[in-house]
Amino acid sequence: MTHEAPAPTAARTATVALALGDDALVLSHRLGEWMGHAPVLEEEVALGNIALDLLGQARILLSMAGDEDELAYLREERAFRNVQLVEQPNGDFAHTIARQLYFSTYQHLLYDRLAAGRSPFAGLAAKAVKEVAYHRDHAEQWALRLGDGTEDSHQRMQRACTALWRFTGELFRPLDGLDLDPADLEPAWLESVGGILERAGLTPPEGPRTGAWTAGAGREGLHTESFGRMLAEMQHLHRSHPGATW
Repeated sequence: MTHEAPAPTAARTATVALALGDDALVLSHRLGEWMGHAPVLEEEVALGNIALDLLGQARILLSMAGDEDELAYLREERAFRNVQLVEQPNGDFAHTIARQLYFSTYQHLLYDRLAAGRSPFAGLAAKAVKEVAYHRDHAEQWALRLGDGTEDSHQRMQRACTALWRFTGELFRPLDGLDLDPADLEPAWLESVGGILERAGLTPPEGPRTGAWTAGAGREGLHTESFGRMLAEMQHLHRSHPGATW
């Protein structure tokens, strides 16, 4: 019997860096789409700051995988390895908050574990976990305000949480090269998100998070319809003016 040799360490590190970097890059761009459109000026600043934090994480991670500009602006859709949750359209504000609550809770748990380890991502995670804690708290506060707000805001927040629920199972699938099993983070994620939804007066979604009726193949390069349009917008300037500098 023959056994397939494991990939070299550098290649495995690059695989993880690309996946985590794409998560941060794509979500950063989605949040940046709120500039000039946020419900209130203060929130526009907050979303802009979160987007910049994620962009900073993306730059470091993509640099670990190759040339950050080429990876961000010259790859085709099927080459991106982000989870499908982060590429979901902003929708109304409640959809943005639900997406942020789901992802930032996962990312905080992930970076907290990576920061305590000795992988090549420990340094980045130790710095980023403080930023992500703020992202999670920001999403939590808005989830509470919307869920426990008016009847309209409650219904919108409930619809958003339910609509995005099927994308959350992908967060906990194995990622080759990562020195921890994302599935180990899932119980804490369910407890944290479930607790926030209950305090907000929202009903935790009952739909499936894994299986045939759920979404999630972004790590394999399969993305949802809206991602292509987002990517075209994100890459337009760089592709139109190759080599241009400020």
